Amino acid sequence: MQFQVQEVTMDMAANMQLAIKRCFVNAHRVIDRFHVQKLAYDAVQECRIKYRWEALDAENEAIDQAKRNKTSYQPEVLSNGDTLKQLLARSWYLLFKHHIKWTAVQKHRAKLLFERYPQLKKAYQISLKLGDIFKLCKSKEQAFKQLALWYNVVEDCGIDAFKTVARSIKAHYLSILNFFINRATNASAESFNAKVKAFRATSRGVRDVKFFLFRLSKIYA
Repeated sequence: MQFQVQEVTMDMAANMQLAIKRCFVNAHRVIDRFHVQKLAYDAVQECRIKYRWEALDAENEAIDQAKRNKTSYQPEVLSNGDTLKQLLARSWYLLFKHHIKWTAVQKHRAKLLFERYPQLKKAYQISLKLGDIFKLCKSKEQAFKQLALWYNVVEDCGIDAFKTVARSIKAHYLSILNFFINRATNASAESFNAKVKAFRATSRGVRDVKFFLFRLSKIYA
């Protein structure tokens, strides 16, 4: 049976790749697109967090300065009611979403955010470009060309987090490009894995593994 498996989806973990290589010798390995895109989203969030710490440091310095001058500190309040550190803290969710799905409040917040942090806007746009490659490309050859262009954008952007993402993609590009053969994803397996973890959490752990698997089979089989 294992020699009949033709395709296996996985993440970028080296131990998973080795296990699949040994167990399913005739299968081509596919790195799930969502694991690749998550790297890009994490890079955007790293930029946001960096600016948030800078805003916190600036606010603390301003508070100390006000104390030395024996004055009261009044933070800048933006047009949406956020202070600068609140703007950066509350923008984390909208940076995971495509801009066409933003609410009116999120559009206003994003406008204020990107006006003050154009580098963060650039990082967000780069993450969208990577997502568009997976959405729009219909073949491995087309995806390979688009990824090459994406690498050029990353090299010119000057954002270290995305350079790390690009290196990770280059290290696994053959398995990433295999996605465009059948557009296979392990989303269903990830979803089931989340259900199993949630079910295990309700039991506060597992002592009798056989009985736990029996219960799983009765509920989810």
